Amino acid sequence: MDIEGKTIVITGAARGLGAAIAKLSASRGANVVVADISQTDGEAVAQHIQQAGGRATFKYCDVTIEEQCVALMDYAVDWFGSLDVLVNNAGIHEAMVSSQFSFEEMTTETFDRVLNVNLRGPYICARAALKYLKKSTRNPSIINAGSTASFVGYPFGLAYGVSKGGIALLTKNLAVALAPYGIRSNSYCPASTETEMVASVSERIGAMHLAPEAMSQLAPLGAHLVRRIGDTADIAELVCFLAGDRASFINGALILIDGGTLAWRETVDAMGMK
Repeated sequence: MDIEGKTIVITGAARGLGAAIAKLSASRGANVVVADISQTDGEAVAQHIQQAGGRATFKYCDVTIEEQCVALMDYAVDWFGSLDVLVNNAGIHEAMVSSQFSFEEMTTETFDRVLNVNLRGPYICARAALKYLKKSTRNPSIINAGSTASFVGYPFGLAYGVSKGGIALLTKNLAVALAPYGIRSNSYCPASTETEMVASVSERIGAMHLAPEAMSQLAPLGAHLVRRIGDTADIAELVCFLAGDRASFINGALILIDGGTLAWRETVDAMGMK
């Protein structure tokens, strides 16, 4: 595979999408650095990869702390000798931070926390990785976690949506800024995917006792034209492709992987409006 031998740093890799990306990357011959604030789960992912014959190591990293992001990139190069791909996957939703996450109730602290993790974190990590990515001869790239929320608004996700809208333009501006160094920047933009994060957020929104019309639209299947929820393997396949040489002409792209969700329009019934 064309990511064999590449060193890939993946943030938020202890569970969900990040863990799936880490495992698939390693199975295709990449050197993987599993980064997360959940040490137990992160070490378990790295151990799983090692037991399957892959190359992986875990490094604790809070992406909101610049010193830890710098240490993460140094660690990757110390461990594997290079850094070729950064996957900025770490992310949170305001419903994970506070029970008060509607626009009217959400505090500034909650809004700041979501943007610090989802938008400022990828910026810091990209800055920290740059000196090593510039030295890579393996078609280096930065791959950012976007969302369908990078394109449209959703009920009860204002901070998350703002952060993912920011990721869209961070991705494009990084593509411009890093083009002279041959470093690509792209974003994968999934709809609802079967992860603990999506399940948790859906449960907390459901606890608000919304109108049936609203809940039918906010349910995991939502507006998917492909009538299933996304699987982490779907997204991991896309990320591995973007990390590889076959994607060398893809740059500054926001790639939807949403089961057709944004191919058509919803109605105001999604907000329980008449």
